[in-house]
Amino acid sequence: IAQHERVSKKILGDPDLQFLLKGGDLLKVKSRSWRKTRYFRLNEDCKTVWQQTSKTFKSDSSFSLEDMDSVRYGRQTEGLQKYTDSSADDRCFSIIFKGRRKNLDLIASSKEEAKRWVSGLEKVMTVMHSLNRQQNSEHWIYNCMRKADKNADNKMSLKELKHFLRQINIEVDDSYAEMLFKKCDTSNSGTLEGSEIKHFYDLLTYREEMDAIYGKYASTNGQISSSDLLNFLQKEQKEPVSLEHAKKLIEKYEVDETSKQNTYMSKDGFLVYLNHEEGSIFNPAHKPIYQDMHRPLNHYFISSSHNTYLMEDQLKGPSSTEAYIKALVKSCRCVELDCWDGANGEPVIYHGHTLTSKVLFKDVIKAIKEYAFKTSQYPVILSLENHCSIEQQKIMAHHLTSILGSALLTQPLGHQMPNTFPGPEELKGRFLIKGKRLNKLDAAFNNNTTDDVDSVSEEDEAAELKEAEQKPKEKSSKKIKLAKELSDLVIYCKSVHFSNFEHSRDYHAFYEMASFKESKKGLKYNRIYPAGSRTDSSNYNPVPLWNAGCQIVALNFQTPGKEMDLNQARFLPNGKCGYILKPEFQRDPASQFDPKNLRVGPWLKKKTLHVMIISAQQLPKINKDKQKSIVDPQVRVEIYGVPDDNASKQTHHIDNNGFNPVWNTKFQFTIHVPELALVRFVVEDYDAASPNDLVGLYTLPFTSMQNGYRHVPLLTKRGNLIPSAGLFVHIMALDV
Repeated sequence: IAQHERVSKKILGDPDLQFLLKGGDLLKVKSRSWRKTRYFRLNEDCKTVWQQTSKTFKSDSSFSLEDMDSVRYGRQTEGLQKYTDSSADDRCFSIIFKGRRKNLDLIASSKEEAKRWVSGLEKVMTVMHSLNRQQNSEHWIYNCMRKADKNADNKMSLKELKHFLRQINIEVDDSYAEMLFKKCDTSNSGTLEGSEIKHFYDLLTYREEMDAIYGKYASTNGQISSSDLLNFLQKEQKEPVSLEHAKKLIEKYEVDETSKQNTYMSKDGFLVYLNHEEGSIFNPAHKPIYQDMHRPLNHYFISSSHNTYLMEDQLKGPSSTEAYIKALVKSCRCVELDCWDGANGEPVIYHGHTLTSKVLFKDVIKAIKEYAFKTSQYPVILSLENHCSIEQQKIMAHHLTSILGSALLTQPLGHQMPNTFPGPEELKGRFLIKGKRLNKLDAAFNNNTTDDVDSVSEEDEAAELKEAEQKPKEKSSKKIKLAKELSDLVIYCKSVHFSNFEHSRDYHAFYEMASFKESKKGLKYNRIYPAGSRTDSSNYNPVPLWNAGCQIVALNFQTPGKEMDLNQARFLPNGKCGYILKPEFQRDPASQFDPKNLRVGPWLKKKTLHVMIISAQQLPKINKDKQKSIVDPQVRVEIYGVPDDNASKQTHHIDNNGFNPVWNTKFQFTIHVPELALVRFVVEDYDAASPNDLVGLYTLPFTSMQNGYRHVPLLTKRGNLIPSAGLFVHIMALDV
């Protein structure tokens, strides 16, 4: 609670935050005709925003800052661009939510007021994001206590205590609640207050497993000294660190000043350390960019999106620039533009032969230009699926060159014809066009011009494959005419027709690449995308395609699920930059690696993985509408990699305890090719009568896991962090 007070003071002392707490009127915009003044303010918990939803103030609702993805100043959404005039630009701002929730488009009464809303919201979001898991946990418990204190007298009656326990997802019988209450009510007043609430909090959050670990290594007057901590780090966590490192951890995480001065770590300091990134299962050394980014582009797995323009399904869902923004800020580095002739000479993007809405090509390029390098500086590939006439192809070329400017790559790097790709580092901040080209890349150096600007190219491979899927009964044999202006923009990613792998190896240049639907896969530079039959925008499992060495495995980013979770995990390390260096055995042209037939080779680095699922903390309630609904959690550990490594094991379920369930269940897995393996933790609410509900999950590469006692963060199905929840595990990967 004291921690919550400190955080609150830090927030409340800021003038921008004072402005938010007071709040004010904003014009909410939904269409040209729907514009209504509504009152907004930051609630005192500094975690939720209250919004009036009718003029009478009788109806209102709140949304959580945790549900907000970002705040954009100016007319930076489709809605504001479509429904407001440019003269209002400096008074506009938008709140962007995670998932599929619609943006909140707002207009303030002045430029200064709009900027105060934006800077204030950004500040409070920054403070909330900077809290570590333990602080988030304390914050969450404090807010649950406030909600349980129905009469707001800062005291807790037995009835309020029972309500509080249900709020934090723990079901206890009345006798236990009464016993806990009496133990803490030392004043016998019939309510808990002050130090009694603190005593109750300590009893509630006591973790027996932490006591056991701490006690095992606290060999210096009942406390952990710097040498004890070094012993723990080397023996248990398998970290090759020095005494100096142990002392730095004490300096960084110890909460008691006397212990810190004596270079001791108290039990509280030990828990704080384990809740920070040093105690996380994900290796913090893999958080920044740590891989060699100078290798040729085809040596990397590249985070890629299919039908990027779609927000929902492929038959009638909306096409949107927002879908591109969401993919790009998730570090997607290859986006798809399905281009068709539009009205008034302007090409459009949509899913051809369907009822999906259309979006202007030029608006998409503007959005891509604005958001491509917000979260990653590494190159973005624009994969053009070209169905346009010559005239509108020329318009496409004009928009690409005029909007993207010098960031668009229009010549190979260097002064002579290359024989391999440049690396992501050399292409930082650049856009590459993937599509058809009328001639070979050599023409860019010898001024070889094509006389016929309307020359017939062979089919635009990906576009033709798609069209054939959408109209299966009409076998398309048309050739696509290609404008020279558009053709000349294709430098390192020329789309070519695929005959067979031998033909590709012998006749295709390094910059030529083929696209396949998911049922085919290959080992050269290629792009895989979901079959057109997936009209609901569902995804395929990307792991077998990465196993086969495919660089660009395109998924429907708008569709949450296991497949996107695996994709998020694959690109979690290396600064989440969208590029992951493939293992050496997948980069060597002479490699004999076959994921389905593991012979002896450099890929075979057999490991035994020991996983102990110890406990979980503060799992969220699944059915929030039912006050008495409590989670019955169970944990499943899954391995995804080469076929020999795929496995799944799960714990038993625990009845009625989502707050602090304990399993102490041990699993063992054999991993043959660790460089391709992903490890997935799934927490579900067990139900004997129906499919289990997802509580939270976390996936990471095997090679990015830390050994020892570790906390595992948990994400929602859309990949957003659940701030206070987590698993506590013990990991040990041993060479066989």
